[in-house]
Amino acid sequence: MFDLKGKVAVVTGGNGGIGLGMARGLARAGVRVVIAARDEAKSKDAVKELEALGPDARAVATDVTDEAAVRRMVKATLDAFGRLDVLVNNAGTNIRKPPHEVSLAEWRQVLDTNLTSAYLCSHAAYPAMKTAGGGKIVNIGSMMSIFGAGFAPAYAASKGGIVQFTRACASAWARDNIQVNAVLPGWIDTALTRRARQEIPGLHERVLERTPAARWGTIDDMAGIAVFLASPASDFVTGTAIPVDGGYSIQG
Repeated sequence: MFDLKGKVAVVTGGNGGIGLGMARGLARAGVRVVIAARDEAKSKDAVKELEALGPDARAVATDVTDEAAVRRMVKATLDAFGRLDVLVNNAGTNIRKPPHEVSLAEWRQVLDTNLTSAYLCSHAAYPAMKTAGGGKIVNIGSMMSIFGAGFAPAYAASKGGIVQFTRACASAWARDNIQVNAVLPGWIDTALTRRARQEIPGLHERVLERTPAARWGTIDDMAGIAVFLASPASDFVTGTAIPVDGGYSIQG
């Protein structure tokens, strides 16, 4: 049910943070992983790590906000491995400012990186998945897909959009045996959230107080959900938004 040997996955932004945690889980399950990211040196290190865990891994330098680059990434994956079974739309960024301080350029940067990229990658991957008779798409949302956040309006808007985009694709592509789901990570210890702790006074203490598990998540906490949503175990699961947050979102 959870056997993924022979499958091929693309993980955008998979050279660090949550994306790397999910890529590790997929590699351990037998998936050949393609890391699609801009930082080639960082991706090279990630590939070495994944190759020690699984059958094969590649890096494809990709700007996920550029349509032509995304299409080249999908073509490179198909040329290397002959198939594309799983797409994890993980690439993301954040600019922490209140709404009245966010410039239009900053707004577009966050929306393009977090939301438009998911559209571009899904759009490019769809023909290969349809031809193969099915596939899995996993979109990375956030707690801010659920809650408001005055310090991150563009990020919150993009992550709310991810959930609705997930539902739209799940509805449209179910007939093609393509399951599309979103994962909503809680407060995971990454470079991005370490910077947040520096910028937002008291954040660390508030997260620990609200989270029933009483800890921050680690990137390896994302491995299991990646394997589940990529595997036959989730063949009748589509259009969902699943929190992986240590119980953060269930608190009143």
